[in-house]
Amino acid sequence: MNKINHVVIAGGGTAGWMTAAALSHVLGKQLKITLVESEQIGSIGVGEATIPTLQYFHRVLGIDEAAFMAATQATFKLGIEFVDWRQPGHSYLHAFGHTGQDCWACGFQHFWLKGKALGIENGYGEYCPEHEAAKALRFAHTKPTSLNYAYHLDASKYAQFLRQFSETRGVIRVEGKITEVELCPQSRNIQALQLQNGQRIEGDLFIDCTGFHGRLIEQALHTGYEDWSHWLPCDRAIAVQSEHSHTPLPYTRAKALIYGWQWRIPLVSRQGNGVVYASHEVNEQTALDDLLSGLEAKPLSEPNHIRFRPGKRRRQWHKNCVAIGLSSGFIEPLESTSIHLISSGILRLLDFFPTAGINPSEVHEFNKQAELELIGIRDFVILHYKVTNRRDSALWQYCASMSVPDTLQDKLSLFAETGRVLKERNELFEDSWQQVMLGQGMLPAAYHPIVDNMTDAELRHFLMQIRQQIQQRVSQLPDHREYLSHYVRQR
Repeated sequence: MNKINHVVIAGGGTAGWMTAAALSHVLGKQLKITLVESEQIGSIGVGEATIPTLQYFHRVLGIDEAAFMAATQATFKLGIEFVDWRQPGHSYLHAFGHTGQDCWACGFQHFWLKGKALGIENGYGEYCPEHEAAKALRFAHTKPTSLNYAYHLDASKYAQFLRQFSETRGVIRVEGKITEVELCPQSRNIQALQLQNGQRIEGDLFIDCTGFHGRLIEQALHTGYEDWSHWLPCDRAIAVQSEHSHTPLPYTRAKALIYGWQWRIPLVSRQGNGVVYASHEVNEQTALDDLLSGLEAKPLSEPNHIRFRPGKRRRQWHKNCVAIGLSSGFIEPLESTSIHLISSGILRLLDFFPTAGINPSEVHEFNKQAELELIGIRDFVILHYKVTNRRDSALWQYCASMSVPDTLQDKLSLFAETGRVLKERNELFEDSWQQVMLGQGMLPAAYHPIVDNMTDAELRHFLMQIRQQIQQRVSQLPDHREYLSHYVRQR
């Protein structure tokens, strides 16, 4: 229960500098904050796609959006296009907005389902403004309601941007490689970090941002790891940057393969590309050859090979160490949640920050909330692999036959039978569950009976009116690239 005066962040990169930026902005007047990183250890640096929650993180820090976007070569992101996931030749867009109009008793999908039964063949996404804006390659900040959006960004430049932000607020950066984590003989808390140059960094609270290996949380404190690879079979990734071949799209592209999937992420000055694959289904060279041969333009970087094991630490906060980012666990990048999990972990730490000393009940609640969030994201990602018509490889055959967590199975069964979506407390993916389940080919057997209070003519008019309003709104939006260029330049 000792007072926390000095916070030591082990590791830089996106996780380290996001943590430093938030702590220094919110608690910098009360704390000494030191970040230790080594230029000898490169960061993963491929988390270039985000979800809309990053906007909230930036508002907490008071970051100017246009300045951030200019510094990170960012573009706006309205969703993710999933190509060949339901079956080869099929695609759908998971958009970040809300689809249609709900009523007090049921979601819009029930009205859409009856419309489909009446022969109205408009896709579910056609009732979502963000979906239609993405397809039309349009974007703007509109009032009184704005499109719901995220960003594509250069992760390395983002870390540099936040480093400058943090250092102007008093964060001390120490260059050095950690050679030993010194533990207290009695409490087994972390006392200090020993560096290769002989320097010793003492602290009260340590933040582990050292990546997959978890230099503090796992190698020193032996917290344990819960493996989810039996549900998420992909365990390797290769990333490479390339020139642009066309105007940057306002959405990410994820294309399913027989052994995994490929991503394309459009930035202002270049494109991010990568492949995520199951190493037991394909060898590294074949995955790399397929990635490079599929590039639309000249590569700009050497391929970055990444190994990972889907899962999580059994506790993200253990003793006086909090794991943030990859050191806390990793699902996979399919729904662009890595940077979100960094920001939510940081905001949760601020909520439970142990100024007067570490309280076991607060640590327990922190870990419980972190686990619930991770499980929700895990289940949402598993959904993409489980609900599909693909059976054209060993990977997809395995995914079709595998058992899934009860938390996911409950959602799938409820939606398949009734069209309802089970919402958890603080659900991250509000409208996304029905978008993806429908997009992956799951059509419910029934809709809510309240929909039948509308006559067929009234329902047709209701659906037509929503589409017309969206089409009118989208038609007034400017081109995404033109708006982006003007917005960043004018701010």
